[in-house]
Amino acid sequence: MATLVMKFGGTSVSDPDRIRRAARRVAESRADGHRVAVVVSAMGHATDELIELAGQVCRTPGRRELDALMSTGEAVSAALTAMALEDQGVPARSLNAFQCGMRTDAGHGRAKLQGIDADLLGRLMDAGSVPVVTGFQGVSDEGLITTLGRGGSDTTAVAVASALRVQDTGGCCEIYTDVDGVHTADPRLVPEAPKLGAITYEEMLELAAVGAGVMHARAVVFGQRHGVPIHVRHSQRPEPGTMIQRETPRMESIAVIGCALKPDLGRVHLQGLPRSAGVQGQVFAAIAGKGVLVDDIIQTEGPQGVDLAFTVEHADLPETKVAVSEVLDRLGAGRIDLEVGLSKVSAVGTGMRSHAGVASRMFKVLGDAGVPIRNISTSEIRISCLVPKEHGELSLRLVHEAFGLELGEQVTLARQLGSA
Repeated sequence: MATLVMKFGGTSVSDPDRIRRAARRVAESRADGHRVAVVVSAMGHATDELIELAGQVCRTPGRRELDALMSTGEAVSAALTAMALEDQGVPARSLNAFQCGMRTDAGHGRAKLQGIDADLLGRLMDAGSVPVVTGFQGVSDEGLITTLGRGGSDTTAVAVASALRVQDTGGCCEIYTDVDGVHTADPRLVPEAPKLGAITYEEMLELAAVGAGVMHARAVVFGQRHGVPIHVRHSQRPEPGTMIQRETPRMESIAVIGCALKPDLGRVHLQGLPRSAGVQGQVFAAIAGKGVLVDDIIQTEGPQGVDLAFTVEHADLPETKVAVSEVLDRLGAGRIDLEVGLSKVSAVGTGMRSHAGVASRMFKVLGDAGVPIRNISTSEIRISCLVPKEHGELSLRLVHEAFGLELGEQVTLARQLGSA
């Protein structure tokens, strides 16, 4: 008997009809003989509405009380989902973070999970009941409600699946959402991009980092660390979605599994920094202090000192400029230039580890189309090119076509690398 953790996102429980539909899916899995636990997000845009409500009574609400407020959204969803299950003849119990021992650190608004007491969940399931767990929230050692930040409910679901050892039963963590799985590219930009049956944890993490928004990285990292298979499925359709799992020999035989576009980037270029030790640490510590994520760092030696260039989201440019300017003032040296209107196109695949020729093929197809490449960055399984924003969507389609990704997992290595 496989154990399943079925997680339903905000759109999947956005109204009573969808809650009842989610309950039917749970009932069907139970009827198939599975042991089931459920994790739910807040209904629709409930979290955003609660944040807006807080802003109407307080200009700068504290993180502690904001967490206490936002956690109520998932509590409503859990109780309603348990009611819907009971109405369909399935015994169910809603559980909040206190009740299932969802322990976190004290980082309000961005807490990290530290453990789950799976005893109560196991006892309920052994007794034939379905536990319905509130996602996105936890409890600190001080007994305070915390929230996990973006993608928190996905992370909760994978953590519950790990605590229940679903992988040892042949089960998985099913993430029900408003997309039918992971595609070789964003189908809104590349309509012919097919859905993938399977993808590795590493590939999913790289795609998430470079613009694919199907799964939140924290949940994938948790799944990879604990070996939990994650099945991304459409909440309103019965067909299978995409399994995120460990690498298989078949996966390694494909050089590129997918591509992604990250639009609206800006590049920060610092010139003439002192060559003394610790300068880089001061620069990026100041940026991190503003909560800004940095990508594609390049350091070179210029005639006047050290030059640093890196990219950030467009929206983060003002805060980045303030942080860096303060550092330059303290150093008494260096100047800053900003470049806006950039996008990053990336190709991802674990097969890059063992097959040459991916980079040259990608650069050639962009060059033949007259797309200027502003910067190149790589990892073991990713190649990214920074291009002008007006060339971004075209670049994505060109890369997708160059590697034959319209064939999905049926593409041959010979076609991808241009030897057939």
